[in-house]
Amino acid sequence: MLKHLFQPASVAVVGASRHPKKLGHIILRNLIRGGYQGRIYPVNPEAQRILNLKCYPAITALPDKVDLAIFSISAPLVLGAIQEATRKDIPAGIIITAGFKETGPEGARLEKDIRALTRKHRLTLLGPNCIGLINTASHLNATFSITPKMPRPGNIAFFSQSGALSMGVLDWAIKEQIGLSKLVSLGNKIDIDEVSLLEYLARDNETRVILGYLEGIERGAEFMKIAARISRHKPILLVKGGTTERGARAVSSHTGSLAGREVAYQAAFHQSGVIRVNSLPELFDLAQAFIRTKSMQGLNLAIVTNSGGPAVLATDSIEKSCYLKMATFASHTIERLRANFPRGAAIYNPIDVIADAPEERYRFALKTVLSDKNVDGVLVIYTPATRELPARIARACIDIARHSAKPVFSTFLGGELVQVGTRLLKEADLPNYNSPDRAVAAFEVLYQHYQWSHRRREALRHFKVNKQAVARIIQDALVTQQLSIGNEAGLRILAAYGINTPQLRRAHNQTEAVALARKIGFPVVLKINSPDILHKTEVNGVRLDIRNQSEVVEAFNEMVMTARARMSQAEIKGVTIQPMVTGGKEVIIGMVRDLQFGPMIMFGLGGIYVEALKDVAFRVAPLFPSDAEAMVREIQGYRILAGMRGEAPSDLDTLRDTILKVAQLALDFPEVMELDINPFRVFEKGRGGIALDARISLKGEDWV
Repeated sequence: MLKHLFQPASVAVVGASRHPKKLGHIILRNLIRGGYQGRIYPVNPEAQRILNLKCYPAITALPDKVDLAIFSISAPLVLGAIQEATRKDIPAGIIITAGFKETGPEGARLEKDIRALTRKHRLTLLGPNCIGLINTASHLNATFSITPKMPRPGNIAFFSQSGALSMGVLDWAIKEQIGLSKLVSLGNKIDIDEVSLLEYLARDNETRVILGYLEGIERGAEFMKIAARISRHKPILLVKGGTTERGARAVSSHTGSLAGREVAYQAAFHQSGVIRVNSLPELFDLAQAFIRTKSMQGLNLAIVTNSGGPAVLATDSIEKSCYLKMATFASHTIERLRANFPRGAAIYNPIDVIADAPEERYRFALKTVLSDKNVDGVLVIYTPATRELPARIARACIDIARHSAKPVFSTFLGGELVQVGTRLLKEADLPNYNSPDRAVAAFEVLYQHYQWSHRRREALRHFKVNKQAVARIIQDALVTQQLSIGNEAGLRILAAYGINTPQLRRAHNQTEAVALARKIGFPVVLKINSPDILHKTEVNGVRLDIRNQSEVVEAFNEMVMTARARMSQAEIKGVTIQPMVTGGKEVIIGMVRDLQFGPMIMFGLGGIYVEALKDVAFRVAPLFPSDAEAMVREIQGYRILAGMRGEAPSDLDTLRDTILKVAQLALDFPEVMELDINPFRVFEKGRGGIALDARISLKGEDWV
């Protein structure tokens, strides 16, 4: 419950100071200057009064009930102060102080002790190592920001894992007159993290758009679940810091090699409706699109301009967009424009009203275009022609946008000449962008959010499987400390989950190999059988299209000798033999378990070059059928699977179902850390597919 944190009836500042440059003084001053109307209690055993407020020697000496305690004291003193706060039944606190887990093991232990204490007494804590929070609705400025003003009240909530960044955003928002509902510095997230904060902001009536900067997410699955629910009605736009990685551990599978933290975050954000943004200026730039704007229910964009050059730039941006396209006007729209525009004006999209167009012509163009059913949004571009026109054009845009069911954005190009117009647009919360490409990007995220919020709700699909058979195979491997399950057992696991697999036999010597090959029927495939050899092709451990007995003997001897020569420590058990499967196309389906988000499912074209080409798609389990279908369509190789130059399309339904079965397997067995089906051969539509090779890694000491 975060009510006491954001809407406290009273606040105690523990560590309030008489010295103007100390944080305890600045926090107290900000509470007063911000206009907070609740009771304020400075706590300082060495002062009688600070900023004309009576001081108290200790938390336990406070005369009344306190809702929020702000701790601005040295790290070693915080634990004792929180113990006092629990005895006073204070429900919420903010630890401004640094010096905890970010400083090393000793600080981490102190933070752990505080966490245990707060959970025992159900004390809600923000921080440590943060700047605090602001709630403009309750005039609460519980920060040590040196900025003397409060931000303008608005509908944007911003949270950040970086305190310094929060400080910069606050100062910038005040300068740019950006309205905020909340500003929250999360710090070390000892208690309140992005998940609990999102839960609060979902119910906050003052917040319509949620922005944030994150460096890490601990509760990945919970984050995805709540973000997916919230983002349907409140857009979530995030900047993710720390996108590069050095590799926290070694991985053995193709899937593991291609996955990583950045891939995991990208997939998680995509599946939960979070709009990923690359920079802070872009974050607030795009947030404007959601404040007072109608939803963009289609992808057709129109441009009304008085200058050709900027319109060309806007058109280029739309044409490059993955979501938007230039609207094609209905014939009656074109006729109305032709009848009312002077000679030389462009009446097709983009509409050029001519450089010195008066306010009335802009109004007419906007109303006409917005009434066209083929138009879903309008970008107004204006370059200054006279000093009087910018304000008039801005008022026309504001008036028409307020009465339109479709979004209207503007780009007023210039500086001093358009300043009056841009100020009016800002005061009206009508999105105005200083370049056409930024305006197009805003339309793009508006349309993305509409698509997400109106996405049809699906049910997870559960396949009938043999979990007991898989559990026995995994248990046998763990008992013998065998953390890599090879092709034979791997295929049995897949078969237990309804994935088609070939008939496979083991041969310990060449005589057995010949007999089994004859029984299966030529042609056959031989593969080296060793739990220690993960990538068989690297030791020439695969022989295809073997057509007679002599080829079986030759292949068996060469494979075993080569494997022993190249990997002398490996246990060689002989070979496995399976039918030679021809036709179809090779794909890879895999899974790697991410530490934050859980099982990440991969799909791509298969073979030995998958890591080099990196033409793959990732999603985080659980997967809906539409997720699996999107993965198949997302890769560049989809055109090959869909059928090119007269080829029959592949069985895409089988690919979708196999991806879903792998996701179900990963959720059923958390012991499975990595899985590769490479290749999975998919045949023509209606003919299914077959897993030809499988390898599974189980949880071991390398996984943390």
